[in-house]
Amino acid sequence: MHAVPPDPAGARNAAKVGIKWVSIPGGDFMMGGSYSGPVHPVTVPGFQMAKTLVTFRQYKACVAAGACTPPHLSDGRCHLSPPAKGAALPASFRGGDHPVVCVDWLQADEFSRWVGGSLPSEAQWEFAARSAGKPQAYPWGDRKADCQTAVVADGRRPFVAGCGRDSTWPVCSKPKGNTAQGLCDMAGNASQWVADTYHATYLGAPADASPWVDPNPAGAGPVFRGGDWAADATYALASHRCHNAAYAAFDTMGLRPVRGAP
Repeated sequence: MHAVPPDPAGARNAAKVGIKWVSIPGGDFMMGGSYSGPVHPVTVPGFQMAKTLVTFRQYKACVAAGACTPPHLSDGRCHLSPPAKGAALPASFRGGDHPVVCVDWLQADEFSRWVGGSLPSEAQWEFAARSAGKPQAYPWGDRKADCQTAVVADGRRPFVAGCGRDSTWPVCSKPKGNTAQGLCDMAGNASQWVADTYHATYLGAPADASPWVDPNPAGAGPVFRGGDWAADATYALASHRCHNAAYAAFDTMGLRPVRGAP
């Protein structure tokens, strides 16, 4: 099973908070890139993915329902970029339509289950970020990410993060960067936790798009994908991957659930 099939209670929660599911057709693709290899074939069954990053408004509803714990906004657990911002996440991040950040992997998993889904596998995520497995570098094609297509650090000097705002933007603010299926912010704004634990290479990775969750002797923790508002275009590549401890929380990291095809 590569994505949790819809269940009635989860479907009701998803509808209540306005999760818009986008159908991603299955297919074969070549996963990986020059910094994440080896490039290898994967067969991905069809699934559904949330159109947007989970927002603060959506996540707060899960907290209010008693199914999620509050994000780490001011308890000292969230790493802020830069640390000079202080101990609490600034108000500029906290709008209801902004992606929820400062959530750790366990919290991301909790929310995903509450809306009747799961975190995507790494293969599902990359397949979706390549507009259903196309041989392209970014969700929209091969043109390098910039502030026309993604909320990233725009490369000017002095360094300006978040396309000049030094924070996240409301979800779906850069429609030119959408995938062919209509997913928003698969590059930039906030990176996204996935189900897999990190392995240094794809040697031995599943070829059927299931999560690779074998114990990792290096203790590197789960993978996250997608680049973010504080990183440059390199991190927005569909093939780029990072990892951190499951208990880590950052002002650059959020989530996006998937579920099985209906």
